[in-house]
Amino acid sequence: MVVARPVPELAEGTLIDGRYRLVGRLGSGGMADVYCASDEQLGRRVALKLLHPRFAEDQEFVERFRREASHAAGLQHPHVVSVYDRGEWEGTYYIAMEYLEGRSLKELLEEEGPLAPVRAIDIVVQILRAARFAHQRGVIHRDLKPHNVIIEEEDRVKVTDFGIARAGASDVTLTGSIMGTAQYLSPEQAQGHAVSDASDLYSIGIVIYELLTGRVPFEGPSAVTIALKQVSEAPIAPSAYNPAVTPELDWVVLHALEKDPAQRFASADQFIDALEHARAGLLAPAGSSTAEWAALAAAAPPPPSAPVNGAPADEAYLPPPVPYAQPARRTGRRWPWVLLLVALLVGLAVAGVLLLPTDQRRVPSVVNDRADRAAVILRRQGFKVAQRSATSATVARNYVISQSPAARTMADRGSTVALVVSGGPAAVLVPDVAGEARAVASAQLRAAGFRVTERHQSSDTVGSDHVISTSPPGATNAPQGSRVIVTISTGRGEIAVPPLVGKRVADARATLQAAGLGVDTVDQASDTEPPGTVIAQTPDPGVRAARGTSVTLTVAKKPDLVAVSAVVGLGQDAADAELAREGLKVNHKMRSISDPTRDGTVVAQNPAAGTKARRGSTVTLTIGTFGGGSGGGGAGGGSGGGTGGSGSGTPGSGGSSTPGSGGSTKPGAGTGSGKTGSAGAGAPSASAPAPRGWAASGAGAGAGAGDGLRA
Repeated sequence: MVVARPVPELAEGTLIDGRYRLVGRLGSGGMADVYCASDEQLGRRVALKLLHPRFAEDQEFVERFRREASHAAGLQHPHVVSVYDRGEWEGTYYIAMEYLEGRSLKELLEEEGPLAPVRAIDIVVQILRAARFAHQRGVIHRDLKPHNVIIEEEDRVKVTDFGIARAGASDVTLTGSIMGTAQYLSPEQAQGHAVSDASDLYSIGIVIYELLTGRVPFEGPSAVTIALKQVSEAPIAPSAYNPAVTPELDWVVLHALEKDPAQRFASADQFIDALEHARAGLLAPAGSSTAEWAALAAAAPPPPSAPVNGAPADEAYLPPPVPYAQPARRTGRRWPWVLLLVALLVGLAVAGVLLLPTDQRRVPSVVNDRADRAAVILRRQGFKVAQRSATSATVARNYVISQSPAARTMADRGSTVALVVSGGPAAVLVPDVAGEARAVASAQLRAAGFRVTERHQSSDTVGSDHVISTSPPGATNAPQGSRVIVTISTGRGEIAVPPLVGKRVADARATLQAAGLGVDTVDQASDTEPPGTVIAQTPDPGVRAARGTSVTLTVAKKPDLVAVSAVVGLGQDAADAELAREGLKVNHKMRSISDPTRDGTVVAQNPAAGTKARRGSTVTLTIGTFGGGSGGGGAGGGSGGGTGGSGSGTPGSGGSSTPGSGGSTKPGAGTGSGKTGSAGAGAPSASAPAPRGWAASGAGAGAGAGDGLRA
């Protein structure tokens, strides 16, 4: 025996295949789990179907899953849920499909019960149009059921799970269990035979049967039992449970449920036409009929009749007894003999009643059977039936809780068997969990005996992972054990930031406010864009941001111009301070000059004085620097030292000079003996440059002398 491994629930926020981030779990089936996910690439919600790992290990199943998912992706139709993508992730496979906010047809049935015939026909015609579109493209659904039909507003229908329901060469797994939901399988699927378009039409016949009656035609304790009934047992006509169903509509439903595929409707179009005729009959004035339906009713075996005065459907209308033909009145004297014969017969009848044993029957067991079926069984055995209703949390609605007399006891034929029939669970108060955290709300509802189904939507007022609302609402009564739909907030909805650069700021602000985003503005002077134009934005266009997030717009403004002051002739520090007061920046350049009085002052500026410049722009100042010197020795001796260097001369006899060093020049004096002294030229010392403003000159005549001068 193969035991299915439990499938762990993936955590919210898990990233699938680098693209789909899980928002929450929508449901689980026999083959896959379905999650609501956010497509990180396209910024949209999708329904992500993840194959159970045990099927992912079956290569034949995986190949069929891939091939038929590709087929389903090609089904673009108003009544078919779109398939966007398929792929592989961590050893299993997924399909990304269109995400719809509506409820399933099964949920609608659970909440509203049997539907009016016209509404049921309108829904099923849409399902048939989806099936017709798929059949024309060679795709067979194989698992059509209310769970796979989504109902949107105004009863718009979308069919999901096209082309992915079959595993292996047949619809039966290795363990012998039937792949799919047994209540909706066609007889050929139940027997493992090949499927065809007619198989889908049979399943749709089951769907309309359930919409009209609130139940499926075949039920049982196991899938195998139900499958056997699909193959061999005839269904009871829908009108037995819903008197609003006309004979014409009975015929349509029962024709779709023929055991032999060849005896069903040849196509979805034929099925649609038959339903449209039945719909017209329902809307026609009372008592009217059509020749077409008279012909159909004559050609087809009559469906079981509706109950009359409480009689069950199985007790078909019996033809009234043929009345005795009244014999011709005879004259004569035979009437005394007739009276004697009648008296004798009456006496024998009374003796039979008094002397013969009572006709007793064994009471059949009908506990846990459906109430209408139980009544049929008991009446067939000759018993009368009395029913009363009671609430039950364990026995489904309309099923028998208990019977009296008990099963297998003897009771007189014609006596009454009392049945206690479940009216479903008692009504209890739904906890008011609006605003509660998701986990807290779920725990409270389950503690009160409810089943919980979660849906997710964004909210500007309710924080992420908290309850927006419930259906039924809190503080109202609902059957214990019924389903409560809880709407969970995903937080503020994410919005793609629109492109705004180049727009006027008023237009950009209106665009952001309409999208639910805030606005901040920063002004920036611009020489290229007109004032009031958006020149930058943060966040960038296309980035997804939570509703209410502020977008910062950088808006162009007219440049702030100032007149540049005249600073030529000012010292460097004074010029810098003057320009800074005007909001201008300063850049310096140095230039050598020959005038020592202008050393350290501004000798040029750009822009020129009086020019209009944008506040914050840069003015370039040229600063003058004075430097250099030379010394000469006269004949007969002498020496001189230059600025920042050393000077030397050829001293005369008896004379010497000391070269200037480290920025100073000491004069040298001497007398010569008539030798010619050479001029000494000041040269900067590499080790100790002379300070600015010092110069040296040398002069000699006979007895040379050198003087150091401070400029």
